[in-house]
Amino acid sequence: MTDATLGTPEQLRDPNYSPPIAKAVPLGIQHVLAMFVSNVTPAIIVCGAAGFGFGSNSPDFPQMIYMIQMSMFFAGIATLFQTIGIGPVGARLPIVQGTSFAFIPIMIPLVAGKGVDAIAVLMGGVLVGGCFHAFLGIFIGRLRFALPPLVTGLVVTMIGLALVKVGIQYAAGGVPAIGTPEYGSLMNWSMALLVIIVTLGLKFFARGMLSVSAVLIGLLVGYAFAFVMGEVNLGSVGTAAAFALPNPLHFGLEFTAAAVIGFCLMSFVSAIETVGDVSGITKGGAGREATDKEIQGATFADGVGTALSGLFGALPNTSFSQNVGLIAMTGVMSRMVVTIGALFLIICGLIPKIGAVISSIPIEVLGGGVIVMFGMVVAAGISMLSDVNWNRRNMVIFAIALSLGLGLQLEPAALQHMPGTMQVLATSGILPAALIAIVLNLILPEELSDEATEEVSGGMAGHGHGSLPKEDRA
Repeated sequence: MTDATLGTPEQLRDPNYSPPIAKAVPLGIQHVLAMFVSNVTPAIIVCGAAGFGFGSNSPDFPQMIYMIQMSMFFAGIATLFQTIGIGPVGARLPIVQGTSFAFIPIMIPLVAGKGVDAIAVLMGGVLVGGCFHAFLGIFIGRLRFALPPLVTGLVVTMIGLALVKVGIQYAAGGVPAIGTPEYGSLMNWSMALLVIIVTLGLKFFARGMLSVSAVLIGLLVGYAFAFVMGEVNLGSVGTAAAFALPNPLHFGLEFTAAAVIGFCLMSFVSAIETVGDVSGITKGGAGREATDKEIQGATFADGVGTALSGLFGALPNTSFSQNVGLIAMTGVMSRMVVTIGALFLIICGLIPKIGAVISSIPIEVLGGGVIVMFGMVVAAGISMLSDVNWNRRNMVIFAIALSLGLGLQLEPAALQHMPGTMQVLATSGILPAALIAIVLNLILPEELSDEATEEVSGGMAGHGHGSLPKEDRA
């Protein structure tokens, strides 16, 4: 996939190499296109859960436009922390930062139906969680033992499972439409399914950037279809400003135990994810392992970028895995290329009309895109779980963690007598599942006899590598 006119193979593997500007600019914009939809989607979901998003007819709807704007702006700022760096902050590698999906299941219970005033609680959690994330950079390398593929794969799978319901609700017409004749109508599903079909077609039958940007192109096609069918309202675009700077403490700050604990715990998981992304970039782009300094700097940048986001009304930032794959695909390791992409994101974040255009996307069209994205999150988790040695011990750990985590998420009323903070944390599903898996993985003995699980496996004991007799293992 590499172009000889970009530079020699040695130059392309060097993070400090700068390709010709005429080549570097489109490569940088490629990175933005690959992550653009994923970056703004969390803001749309959180605002919708709070009650001032799509279809709410809330007077606070412009606040969602502002959060979308800040999602772009601070993704760009956090990316600059990674590519350029400030002192110990930043890996000085082509790492693209964006708003994290991982925190959505934590944020939704904190704001559900509470309006724009509840966002101050989120910002308090984002600020403290970001500071804690940066603190983890001091000893992040020594924490990796606590999150083997069994735990990380479970967490990523749980994140996807927590979000797939949102995708279906969006495709059917959104939460405000539930209970009305329009919910689940043929028109709604037509828009969503068109996005899914176009996305799948490009993923499987296109190459290069068309494949990488399949979700974005699918949304554009769905948007065009919705526009022709009269389903697009551009009223907010005309009233949005042409230029606006970030507003410090736009939503205010409020600190609650549930938000602080939830964001700090998820920051631990996010930090380990960043370690994996840094390693993926250096292996895929430079053919080497990441250094301790690079891993530490990337973690610092994650945390500082997230904390800064909280002060201006944006959501937590993390490294974006899809851009790791893009670097491997293009073969261009230059951090200058990603810096150009970061500047493009910052410019977009300073133009509210761009946020207004994004907010005009019918929720059904967005639903088609997020069904694909959240399904891919589940698939990514399952892929990570494929690295697990599925012996009886690991099967039991996974079974208990998944059952309790997913069960509490599906039936939150089961904890109605628990304190409010515990309810919010436990019903996220992700935190109890992660904590159970981490603790059991650390304390349970390594060996568990085959007979120990036969009475509860229902004849489906599994045939993973770890379940074979020792003499039969490869």
